[in-house]
Amino acid sequence: MISERLEKLVEEMVDRGVHFDDAVHEFEKRFISRILGRCDGSLTKSADTLGMHRNTLTRKMRQLQTEASRLTRRQGRRLPRPLPAGRVMV
Repeated sequence: MISERLEKLVEEMVDRGVHFDDAVHEFEKRFISRILGRCDGSLTKSADTLGMHRNTLTRKMRQLQTEASRLTRRQGRRLPRPLPAGRVMV
C-alpha cells in the first residue's frame, strides 16, 4: 500500500518537473517535523524514533534550514528574517 502511494507521488512529481534535491529536502523536512511533533519536540526521543543519534538529528535540521534558504533563493523567494534573540512571534 505505501509503495503504491509512493509510486503515484513520485510519478506526479516527475510529471510536474520537481527536482530531485527539492523532493528529498521536502520529504526529510516533513518526516522530521512529524516525528518531532509526535515526540513533543524532544530531540532525544525524536532521534531515537528516527533511528539516529541526537547530534545527527540536530545537524540534519540545520542542514535542512540551510537548504531551505538555498532553494528559496533559487525559486526567487526570500525567507523571513529571524527574530532577535528573546523575541517571540505572536
